[in-house]
This record gives sequence, C-alpha cells and structure tokens, in this order.
Amino acid sequence: ASPTSPTTPAEAVEEKEYFDVKLTGFDTKAKIKVIKEVRALTGLGLKEAKEAVEGAPSVLKKEVKKDEAEEIVKKLTELGAAAELE
Repeated sequence: ASPTSPTTPAEAVEEKEYFDVKLTGFDTKAKIKVIKEVRALTGLGLKEAKEAVEGAPSVLKKEVKKDEAEEIVKKLTELGAAAELE
C-alpha cells in the first residue's frame, strides 16, 4: 500500500503472503513431543531442536506460505506448544 492510502494493520497482515512461524512457549509435559515435531519440521538434529524449543521464543521456520504456516501452528498447538505467525 502506498503511504497515501489508508490501511488498517489487519489489512496489511492479510496482504502478506509469507510468514515466520515462531514458537513462543510449550507445556513442560509435552516438551519431548514438541522437540520431535520441531525436528520433523525443520530438519534440525536433536540437540539443535532441543535448544530451539528450550530457547523459546524462537523462530522455527521463515518465509512460509500462509496455509503451511497455519498448519504448523495448529500442529504445534495440538501437541501442547504455543506458536504464532509473524
């Protein structure tokens, strides 16, 4: 959008095509499941995935299409993690 056209922040987000998936936290009981899912999603090794989860908030994937990003967030949420799109 040009600086002269009024847009709300919500409209700007809807126009965005690619998102970063950010892990913001997790349930300690679900930590192992979350680490396994992070490994599967990112291709990281066990140590790196564990560090990414324990270091939350951390960006897990960058520049992901909206549909795929929403699926990742949904899956992580189902496992007991807190994730969001940026």
